[in-house]
Amino acid sequence: MPGSRRLSQRISEGDGIAIIARVGDVESARAAEAGGAKALAIDRAVAGIRESTSLPVLWLGEGSPVDADAVATRPGRNVATELEAVLDVRDEDELEAALEQHDPQIFLLSPRENNDGEDPLDLVLELLPDVPAGKLAIADVDVATRDEVIALERAGFDAVLAEGAVGDLVGAAPPDV
Repeated sequence: MPGSRRLSQRISEGDGIAIIARVGDVESARAAEAGGAKALAIDRAVAGIRESTSLPVLWLGEGSPVDADAVATRPGRNVATELEAVLDVRDEDELEAALEQHDPQIFLLSPRENNDGEDPLDLVLELLPDVPAGKLAIADVDVATRDEVIALERAGFDAVLAEGAVGDLVGAAPPDV
């Protein structure tokens, strides 16, 4: 399949915010690519995913990444050098630690474990200004509408993890492949 499998390149190319589709099977991976996703995210091995799509694959699961181009990792953990590291941070302290311990190109802002009843969207929006200029930021929040995606884009996010119908979140029609 043509195209780069480098996550940072794919989410930073073109205009607008990139949609990274959470998928669990080959059919949903194909549908996400057809719908305009720029990358895929998996949390377990998906047989045939590499052959079914040209999109980069972000590993969100536990253990050794399978068929991935990038891996989400927590501050303080090492990543295999052949994979692109995506630092998964949940608050200001973790973001600071990640910057001290690593030189990540991409941050995954995911407040899911530090929620304390606050809106996760508000939490990622509060954390975004602490991401240094020139670094990529991915929001790990539930988005259901194009308006929510646009709000993240206006705030400065480069990408958002999404589930469901990617085409509804992308906005403009995807190019013919």
